[in-house]
Amino acid sequence: MRHCLTLDLRDDPVAIESYDRYHADVWPEVLKDLREIGIDDMTIWRRGTRMVMLLEAPDDFDLRKLAGSPDSHPRVKEWGELMGTFQKALPDADFVGLWQPMAEVFKMSVQIARL
Repeated sequence: MRHCLTLDLRDDPVAIESYDRYHADVWPEVLKDLREIGIDDMTIWRRGTRMVMLLEAPDDFDLRKLAGSPDSHPRVKEWGELMGTFQKALPDADFVGLWQPMAEVFKMSVQIARL
């Protein structure tokens, strides 16, 4: 199943450059944790300060796992805290964590299948 989430970065060119640089070489502990919580693949796009994440996971994946757990590796916790310094909550945030789920409004393959 695909999930799409969004958030904004702080409007600070230095912070944005740092965020991009960190994501060019994500810490191995973070990558391992993403796999262990059930994420098959993840892609993040940025336009200015707007971020969009597409992740692929099993149908029963719980997005709340993205917020981490008390059992998370210390480097995973450190990563989350560090990334939080670059990110800001959306004004309409209503889900745990800064990343907010987006609603799917169009899927071409579904509509073509109805033709």
